[in-house]
Order: sequence, then structure tokens, then C-alpha cells
Amino acid sequence: MSESAALEEPRSMIRAVTKAYASCLIVAFALLPAYLIAYLFYFQDPALKFENHPFHEIAIAAATIEGLFITYVTWRCYQSSGEPLLRWLTLGFLGFVLIYALHGAFTGMAHHNIWLFLLYGPASRLVMAVLLFVGLLSFDKKPDDAKERKKTSRWWGWIGVFLLIDIAVAAIAYSPFAGHPGVRLSLEGGALLFSTLNVTAMVMRRIRSPLMLIFGISVAAFALSSVAFMLGRPWNHMWWLAHAIFAGGFFLLSYGVVQAFHTTRSFATIYSQEEWMARLAAAMGRTESALQALKRTNQKLEHLAATDSLTGAANRRTFMQRIEAEITRAKREGEAFSLLALDLDNFKAVNDRYGHQVGDEVLQDFVRRCFDAIRPYDGVARVGGEEFMVLLPRSARELAFSIGERLRTAVESSVFESSAGRKVPMTVSIGVAEFGRDGYTIDTILRAADERLYKAKEEGRNRVVAA
Repeated sequence: MSESAALEEPRSMIRAVTKAYASCLIVAFALLPAYLIAYLFYFQDPALKFENHPFHEIAIAAATIEGLFITYVTWRCYQSSGEPLLRWLTLGFLGFVLIYALHGAFTGMAHHNIWLFLLYGPASRLVMAVLLFVGLLSFDKKPDDAKERKKTSRWWGWIGVFLLIDIAVAAIAYSPFAGHPGVRLSLEGGALLFSTLNVTAMVMRRIRSPLMLIFGISVAAFALSSVAFMLGRPWNHMWWLAHAIFAGGFFLLSYGVVQAFHTTRSFATIYSQEEWMARLAAAMGRTESALQALKRTNQKLEHLAATDSLTGAANRRTFMQRIEAEITRAKREGEAFSLLALDLDNFKAVNDRYGHQVGDEVLQDFVRRCFDAIRPYDGVARVGGEEFMVLLPRSARELAFSIGERLRTAVESSVFESSAGRKVPMTVSIGVAEFGRDGYTIDTILRAADERLYKAKEEGRNRVVAA
């Protein structure tokens, strides 16, 4: 087994063990209310009560306000994404609020008609559990179109259904069979059944996105709260614990909605940490590629801005900047440098006789020969039509003259051949100037080089003039 394979095997094992450990932690957290229920059931006297009507009314009022707020946030998420799950989640929150609010409103009726007070609690939980289950079945379905989302008739219709449920619960509370234990247990048992179905469906469908994990833990809390309500009696500790368990699940689910609102406005497109890391790595890869492409483009643009597009030699602006930098260096270090001013002899006749395309090819070939004749750190620039300059750092006039003569000889002894097969003989005239001897500014040395170039032309061309 190779060393890399040997290292990979423990990593895979650790990864599997940590995943199993994380799953166990999630299950343990989801079942935490069960431990509290078991503790109260076995170690607390069910006759102990805490009957405080104002506290209950304030708690229900706060839950109603919070429920209305999270209903609105969920509705906004649905309007943005059109996700069917969010539509049913909105209805679940709304139905719970419109029914559960009466549980608090009729707290004062607890001693007059206990069922009018009690039955709205399990009825609200049953309605919410059913709607959440229907929503879960629509998970990953295609989004509703924009027109469907904007229809208000659907929402008013459901509000009407919830109000009818309120009326039905009141009718049951005043009916002769309201006191039968089966009525309350049926409502609470229905809420427990549908909450359990929610969790079961999630496990069977392997829905594991982070927000849906929150959804599953919340629904598990709803199921356990129903268990506590079934075991408890009004105002005893188990009954209050049941309220606290349901509130914990409700707050956790509302946290998931807020997370959706601040990210993708969707429960289906929030990703796990592994998916985020993979997406981040892919995005960073794309960004790095884009930066490299941008860098290459900038380098290309800088090259284009600094060179003559026809010949590849430096352009006049860039060449002047190099001369200025060389003047600064020469003044600092006390070393000379030289310039060559070059002009192809009778170049206009080449254009007139052979055409501009042949003339362009002659210029390109000439620049290649210049680069072959000079040193690697010397510079060539095209400063006019057939006018060129060569910068020779750390070169006195004598060395510059020698390089100029070598360049002149290379041009004279060559025949420039175009792509069309035209053979064009060429010569070049060259003027030499030295920094210090011919001046200390860019204007003076350029002028000296130009004057000697014109002198070379006047003396018959195809020569180098240095004085």
C-alpha cells in the first residue's frame, strides 16, 4: 500500500466517525425535551400547579405577535422564491396564530368553560402540523409562477377556513361531549401524528439541507410538546413544560425562516457546510482564473501601449521615458550612455515602387535585424515613419559608433524579401550622440543625434556619423 493510500484510509475513517457523531448529537438535541418530560413524569407531583392567568395571557400575546411577524417574513420569502414549501409554511404560521390567539383570549374562561380555553391550543397545533406536512410533501417542487404568488384570493380563502375552525372549536367547547377526554386527546394526538409523519418523511426522503434540518428539529419539538400536553393537566408543571417545548420549536423554525430571508429566500437552496466549501472553492478557482486572464490582458494592453503595433519596437512615448530614466541613472552613477538615430535610406521609393505592404514588411524585417545587432539590454524605438532610435546604456561614443557600424553593415549586406517574393536592397544612415559630451538633457542629446543623422544623409547616406 502506498504512503498516500495509508494516510487516506485513517482520514476516511475519521470522516465517517465524525459524521456519525454529528448525527448522534443532532438526534440527542432533538430529543432533549423528552428527557425533561420523563423527569417531570417520574419525579414531579402532577398535582403541583402554577395557575397565573396574567402571565399566560402575556405569553400568548407575545407568541401571537411573534407569530404574525414570522408569518409576514415567510410570506415575503415565498413572494421572492415562489417555493411551495414556503407557501404552506406561511399558511401553517398564519393558521396557528389565528387559532392559538383565542387560547390566550379565553384564559379568563378557564373556570367557566375550561374546554373553550383548552381546545384552541391542540386545534392550533393540529392545523399547523397538517399544513407543515403538506408543505414537506411539496419540497423540491417547481416554484409557483409570479401570477400565482400575487393572488390574494387564496390567502383570504384560507383566513376564512381558519376562522371557521375557530367557530367549530367554540361549538365543540359548548357541546355536551366537550368534556369527553377523547376530544382533547384526538386533537393533540392528531398534532402528534402529523408531526411524527413530518419527521418520518424527512428521514425517508433523506432531506438534509441545513434549513430543513432546523425544520425537522422544530417539528420533533412540536411532536414532543403534544406528548407533554397529553400527559399534563392544565396549570401543572408538565403543562407549562409543554408550552415551553412548543415555543422552543416555534422559535427555532422562525430562526430558519429568518436565515432564508437573509440569504436565498428559499428553504431548498441553502447548502450544507461541505457544499458551501465546494462552491467557495469553485468560485475561488473561477476568480483566480479570471484574475490570471485579467493580468494577461493587462500585460498585453501594457505591451500594446508601449510598443509600435507594426514593428514591435518601443513607441516614442515609452522610449522617451526610458531615456529620462537613463539620464537619472547616468547622473547618479556618473556613467555615460549613447543614442543612435537611424533612418532607412530612400524608403519612400520602396513604398512608391512596391507598395505600402512591402514597405511595412521591410520595416518589420529592419527592426528584427536591429535587435540581432544590438545587446539584450539596449532598446529600439520607432519614432517616425522610417525613423528609429536605439538606446545604448553604459556606452561611450566609441562603443556606440562600433554598434552603429555593425548595424549599418548588417542592413547593407542583406536583401529584404517580402512575402510576395520582392527582394529589396536597403541601407541605413545613423547619427550618434553621447550623454555628457553632447549635453545633459534629453532635448540636447536628441538634437545632436538628429543633426548627425542629417549629416550622414548629406554626405551620401549609408554611413555612421558620430561627430
